[in-house]
Amino acid sequence: MKRFECVPNFSEGKDAGRIERIVAPARGRPGVAVLDVERNPDHHRSVVTLAGEAEPLLAALFDMMRVAIAEIDLTQHKGEHPRMGAVDVVPFVPLGDSTTAEAVELAARLGARVGSELAVPVYLYGDAARRPERKDLAEVRKGEFEGLRGSIVTDPARAPDFGPGRLHPTAGAVAIGARPVLIAYNVYLTTPDVAIAKRVAHAVRARDGGLAEVKALGFEIRERQRAQVSMNLTDYRRTPIPRVVELVRREAERYGVRVESSEIVGLVPEDALLDAAEYYLQLTDFDRGLILERKLASGPPVPEAPRPTGFGALPLDGFLDRLAARTPTPGGGSAAAVAGAIGAALGRMVIAYSGTATALPPELEGIARELEKGRARFLALADEDALAYEAVRATRKARKEHPTDPAAGRAWEVTVRHASEVPLDTARLAKRLATELERHRAKTKPAVGSDLVSALALLRATKEGALSNVAINLDELKEAGLPFADLSAEAERVAFDP
Repeated sequence: MKRFECVPNFSEGKDAGRIERIVAPARGRPGVAVLDVERNPDHHRSVVTLAGEAEPLLAALFDMMRVAIAEIDLTQHKGEHPRMGAVDVVPFVPLGDSTTAEAVELAARLGARVGSELAVPVYLYGDAARRPERKDLAEVRKGEFEGLRGSIVTDPARAPDFGPGRLHPTAGAVAIGARPVLIAYNVYLTTPDVAIAKRVAHAVRARDGGLAEVKALGFEIRERQRAQVSMNLTDYRRTPIPRVVELVRREAERYGVRVESSEIVGLVPEDALLDAAEYYLQLTDFDRGLILERKLASGPPVPEAPRPTGFGALPLDGFLDRLAARTPTPGGGSAAAVAGAIGAALGRMVIAYSGTATALPPELEGIARELEKGRARFLALADEDALAYEAVRATRKARKEHPTDPAAGRAWEVTVRHASEVPLDTARLAKRLATELERHRAKTKPAVGSDLVSALALLRATKEGALSNVAINLDELKEAGLPFADLSAEAERVAFDP
């Protein structure tokens, strides 16, 4: 089961009881884990880290947001951190085999429900943004709760993606999005002078010419009588933590102050801390696979997967001979799936040529894995499509021979639905891989641009052909007066290209 991280930020950092009531709907919920709860009184903000499967995670988040909207009144809220909502931001982060496209879909689903059922305007941001300017959370949150209260009504550019065209009177608005892993990292200076922290933040952050993928603000932390440089590292591989620390240190020294301490808010990837260890220990060419805990966790070598025994095991000319023969299978559904496998393989070649001969850039490793898995899955779907159609033929014949037998009728209905679901899986996979390839287009080399165009064309043809197969099967269910609305709605969702 695919899993996602979600890190909702709530505009409450002082009342521990209130925070626990907000988090309670996620605790003990099957399919969801509460990994961390960070409460900051000075920022008057709490950051909760959850991980789980898509459906239970969505349900837990909605219930948490319902509680927060009822409990938090932004008209009475004062804190150091910028905010525009009681639930200020809800980012989805793909984990493991999950993809950014799937995280984007979860963000849109949650946003639609929050807007309609909780009457809170929703802005999609990050990788889920539907307007280029909304990729940056700071742009979405500009003006905060007080400023957005007027502009959401008067400025068409501030209209939300979901929900009413006005702020909730006490809960404001919420930004829901998708993003890679983010590190929230704060550095405390040996001074209470917030002006110095703001100057350091200006020098560090990307938008003012500082470090790539770093966002930074300066705050006064009265409780500690210290100024803080509060940062989000949105891509720790491009700008690792040690580089941030050293620049903050040098900039602070310009004003006669030092770095006193630092903190990480929420969870952090292990590799980010190993980056720091390698830097300060001055290790070179260190193999992280030699770390004891990693070696123990890796277990025994995984044997190579067996080669497919269906269409995927045939030589190309053998499959084409089978396809050209006057036989019902393989047919259009199988052909569409094989075209998808070719598109995925060609896309993988494009990604391979966009790295070096021995390694890929970290930002391309995920899409490379997705394309490899997609190619194998398409070949399996080619076989499944042929088997599903043969099952339909058999149950259709039995239904005609035994028209009064309810069991024969039910068996036919089950096989026709399955014969719709298989090409629907094919179309869904083709759309996801095409979306991911498009998203990574700018990172590929121009020399393989025509190969990328061909790969995308094959994946789009796969989607179109597979959805045509779905439609034919749904027509059969419709003529028989059997339910098909769920399949039809999903096919329309897959067919839609925003």
